[in-house]
Amino acid sequence: MTTTFELTRRPRRLRHSALLRDMVRETRVTRDDLIMPLFIAHGTNIKRAIASMPGIYQHSLDTLGEELDTLAERGITRVILFGIPAAKDAVGSDAFDDEHGIIQRAIRSIRKSHPNFFIISDVCFCEYTSHGHCGVLDANGTLNNDATLHNLQHQALSHARAGADMLAPSGMIDGMVLAMRQALDDNGFLHMPIMSYAVKYASAFYGPFRDAVDSSPQSGDRRAYQMDPANAREAMIEAALDVEEGADILMVKPALAYLDIIHRVKERFELPLACYNVSGEYAMIKAAAANGWVDEHALALESLTSMKRAGADIIITYFARDIAPRL
Repeated sequence: MTTTFELTRRPRRLRHSALLRDMVRETRVTRDDLIMPLFIAHGTNIKRAIASMPGIYQHSLDTLGEELDTLAERGITRVILFGIPAAKDAVGSDAFDDEHGIIQRAIRSIRKSHPNFFIISDVCFCEYTSHGHCGVLDANGTLNNDATLHNLQHQALSHARAGADMLAPSGMIDGMVLAMRQALDDNGFLHMPIMSYAVKYASAFYGPFRDAVDSSPQSGDRRAYQMDPANAREAMIEAALDVEEGADILMVKPALAYLDIIHRVKERFELPLACYNVSGEYAMIKAAAANGWVDEHALALESLTSMKRAGADIIITYFARDIAPRL
């Protein structure tokens, strides 16, 4: 039998050692790619564990500093903020309360205590409304798109005045980027970038997040404004509209089940592309790891790498704090 084969290529040569594999690796996740979500609550001395998201907490402003210190030590200095208001109402007024709004207070606090952090604020209403929907409801319970746009302008301006570095509208409201861009520009915030949740699906992966901010709709669901998970061409329409309206960064949410969408958006549009590694994706890995079924950090890094490989430039992920030392 022949013992030597005249093979023209032996790809395994470049896999022979760890040093060699590192040298030829095509896709890398770095700390600069990652944004850490933070949940901020009214009150004091709060570090409240979120049961469905192990390792993630709601923080009051007085306990937030410890989390920020840990992030800074690990090289994560970009955060996106989600608020848990003291009280909710029909229009989510805490979201545009300049003085007492939880996000406004958090932005000012971080700006003072950790001036080197880059602060992104989520611009939506589901965390703040008593009904759990992402804007103003009509008498029949239908989300009123244009009335919501007016409130989004108030919220965007309030967060900008507080000192946010970037705004991220997430409600999938038609015209949200244009409305915010006009309000910001008309009030002197021409420099303020908008990272739009341009392609956000009505996904079952959001469950733990809704536990974190108590934002489940009290009636109906969000399928009338978030995208059908079966649709891909529609994603191109949504992204194109946000580009036309002045978005600076596009986002696809969720990430793992939508890697094909990430790739298609990246191929078609030239703007930086973010994706959101959402709560359900995080929780699945945590649950499997807790049962000893998977290596948590290896699987988390493999998942994040798949998002980069698909085309994402930026990844919002609850793994940011813990994966950073391994990058």
